[in-house]
Amino acid sequence: MYVLKNALKSVSRSMGRNILIGIIVLVISISCCIGLSIRQAAESARTQTLDSMSVTAQISVDRQAMMQQMMNNGNGEGRFDKSAFTQVSSLSIDEMQIYAEADSVKSFYYTSTISLNGTDEFEAISTTSSRSESSIDSMMGKAGMEMPGMDSGKGGGFQKGGMGVQGDFTIIGYSSDEAMTDFVAGTSTLIDGKMFEEGTELLDCVISDELAIYNDLAVGDTITVVNPNHEEEIYTLNVVGIYNNSQSTTSSSEVMQGFSAASDPANRIYMSYNAVQAIAKASEEGAVVSTDETTGMETTTAIPSQVSGTYVFANVDEYYTFESEVRDLGLDETYTVSSTDLAAYEQSLLPLENLSQMAGYFLAVVFGIGAIILVVLNIFNVRERKYEIGVLTAIGMKKGKVAMQFLVESFVVTLVALVIGAGIGAMSSVPVTNTLLASQIEAQSNNMMQTEASFGRPTSGAMGGMTGIIGGKGQAMAAVDYISNVTSATDFTVLMQLLGIGIVLTLVASVVSIIFITRYEPLRILSNRD
Repeated sequence: MYVLKNALKSVSRSMGRNILIGIIVLVISISCCIGLSIRQAAESARTQTLDSMSVTAQISVDRQAMMQQMMNNGNGEGRFDKSAFTQVSSLSIDEMQIYAEADSVKSFYYTSTISLNGTDEFEAISTTSSRSESSIDSMMGKAGMEMPGMDSGKGGGFQKGGMGVQGDFTIIGYSSDEAMTDFVAGTSTLIDGKMFEEGTELLDCVISDELAIYNDLAVGDTITVVNPNHEEEIYTLNVVGIYNNSQSTTSSSEVMQGFSAASDPANRIYMSYNAVQAIAKASEEGAVVSTDETTGMETTTAIPSQVSGTYVFANVDEYYTFESEVRDLGLDETYTVSSTDLAAYEQSLLPLENLSQMAGYFLAVVFGIGAIILVVLNIFNVRERKYEIGVLTAIGMKKGKVAMQFLVESFVVTLVALVIGAGIGAMSSVPVTNTLLASQIEAQSNNMMQTEASFGRPTSGAMGGMTGIIGGKGQAMAAVDYISNVTSATDFTVLMQLLGIGIVLTLVASVVSIIFITRYEPLRILSNRD
């Protein structure tokens, strides 16, 4: 108790010096509070969102792993087995449903996609006035995209295993309402008629309002579509509903990448999965198969269908559990489990993660400089109070208690400055974090725009710092919703960390005082006093 009372009296006697130390600690505590708050905000944003986010995943062929494995198995010659590569196919629905039985899977849905042409009475919306099938075939030929044994003319068929001639319409069949993610998210809305029944094999469909206006169609009308590989193969669809897509836009780069009107969202026709599969099955049963005499490759006029399955998980932990479960269920290393949800979310966190990393560096610099300044001030403080130390030890106070008094003095000043600094830092952490985050988003968006410009792609500009890139090398730019603001940053964890920093600063600054005090001889100090 005596040490505490004496320390408090000493603090009040040396008010000027302690105010100076308090100001330095105040600046350090404010800076550390903001830095710690930024790092905590990034961690909280990650954990809270991931815990509540419903994750979807797909199983697809791992081409990179396959190529690496085939190269390694090439007897040291580095040869690539193309025939083995083409024999690997995507999983069938029956195989996907086996893995859907895993305990971690919350639900499972799937889609089937085919491509069909229209007729003179039912035309696709064209995004360019000069687009024609002949010009598309010409571009494909120049780009070297013609498959061996594939006739570039109409009705020529396609090599088995390929996707064939691209039609003007994309027909998507859904297994359930859950699979219609655009409608679940509110991007698309049914504005007239009704939705087709789940699981029906009737050729009922819903079309976009743009397509309905373009072809003067209404609910109850029928539309005629044909097989792009075989023009005599005709299907009649019943329009039971019309939907509006709020994001039905295409850019010139998308048209060039898609090579046809099928890439336009307005030309998408939605049906049930069973109905689309019924079309594909009927096309396969009536297909004309021919064999190329030169290459021996078979071509068929059957409509190819692309099947995609999606697994839904309650949280991220279930997703990672699924990765190990499917291996136990027999999925080999040829296939990989991936999630576009996680990839998009990781991309949205990028500016905040960068800011958190910069805050960490800033914390280290501030702590280091602050500790050095406090050590220097304490050295001068001890030298100025050398006689006081000599008197206290001469009257019988142990050197340990004298050192403890200096330590308590430093801690009292530090604690007061920390409390004030924590209050100021807590109030300013959110606006400062959001201001710095906006700068990071702007820098990230500018970087993405420069990348687009370098590849000759049109730049649409940053919309509130909410654009970015998803995907790897060779993939197209896509919009990313960056986390652009935080609502709270300073919490109990930050305050405890700040208290820990204060204690460490006190110990670092006082260790010099303790060393000097233990080395001083009281009699020599008193005899040498000027």
